[in-house]
Amino acid sequence: MRDQDSANCTTIKENLVRLCNEAQKPETLVRIACRELESFYFGDLKAVEEALQVNLSSHKRKKAYRIPDTIVTPAKKLENITGGIYQKIGGSREIGKVISLTDNSSYSFRMLISGIQRLCECEDIQNV
Repeated sequence: MRDQDSANCTTIKENLVRLCNEAQKPETLVRIACRELESFYFGDLKAVEEALQVNLSSHKRKKAYRIPDTIVTPAKKLENITGGIYQKIGGSREIGKVISLTDNSSYSFRMLISGIQRLCECEDIQNV
């Protein structure tokens, strides 16, 4: 798992797959979070509200957040809309405890979850 940041997704993934193959780990699942990992959180603002105890109701329907993977600086935007409450490490730990694994509008998050399901050969992600 790696952030895209401003690099090319395809190039990053090809390089990581190559490194995994060189390390004789071809079965490794490689996933790129579009832009930054925080895009995942915009895919489930309800979890952000719950974890950080903030009211984000005015942001939930904003067009700019409907496709989370297109947000250019999601970490900075998340810090802004939470009034500075979101901090990368602590905030991520709290959000990670409540984020929905099945109801998230981030395409890259859904691809991560489906890849994990495939690796585990399980259909119910809640059992992972």
